[in-house]
Amino acid sequence: MGVEGCTKCIKYMLFFLNFIFWLAGGVILGVALWLRHDPKTSNLLGLEFEGAHAPSTFYISIHILIAVGAVMMVVGFLGCYGAIQESQCLLGTFFACLVILFACEVAAGIWGFMHRERVAKEMITFYDSAYDKAVSESFNENKQKAAVTVLKVFHETLNCCGKGTGSSFLTKLTDALSITDLCPSGIQMHNCHERINDLFSDKIYLIGIAALVVAVIMIFEMIFSMVLCCGIRNSPVY
Repeated sequence: MGVEGCTKCIKYMLFFLNFIFWLAGGVILGVALWLRHDPKTSNLLGLEFEGAHAPSTFYISIHILIAVGAVMMVVGFLGCYGAIQESQCLLGTFFACLVILFACEVAAGIWGFMHRERVAKEMITFYDSAYDKAVSESFNENKQKAAVTVLKVFHETLNCCGKGTGSSFLTKLTDALSITDLCPSGIQMHNCHERINDLFSDKIYLIGIAALVVAVIMIFEMIFSMVLCCGIRNSPVY
């Protein structure tokens, strides 16, 4: 005979929350893998121009997210098993893992908030360097080729052209005069700065929502695990 009354109710609530936590870990792992292999981001972040690679900050964040998702699945399973077995040792280990995960998530959240615009800015700088090179070397085909290759990936992936409305119009005009060949045909006047901002802002927003939901679940799990652990200790059976 194990715990009874309210403590037994908490036991099954903890099991349920841990199951949700385990599922959340799987979802985060899946989302992180999707972000890592999403055609838009992978096409852009795999570019290289004049020996410089596209900024890797976004991929670093994604790899951390993959690790977090995998750890969450392991910890969630540990919590489920510890709750069902009413094991103080497993529940104590589970609580310690949760505290570490929660601290890491808070630290990552603060870092992400402080650098939330960094990824887009780095990518815009990378795009601008290729764009300026392509335009300035428009009469030198050999020097222009590498820059044009990079720009076409941006333009075709994001359905954009130019750094702003003015540069979009100018680039389309030089394309029409056969001076350059940068903009995909038949697209509207979207500038690439806005498209880059939208692409990475949407993905960071998605990561933020997932982190907030997981943080709330963690808080309840820490409370329930300690209450259950105390209930097991005070139970006459133990």
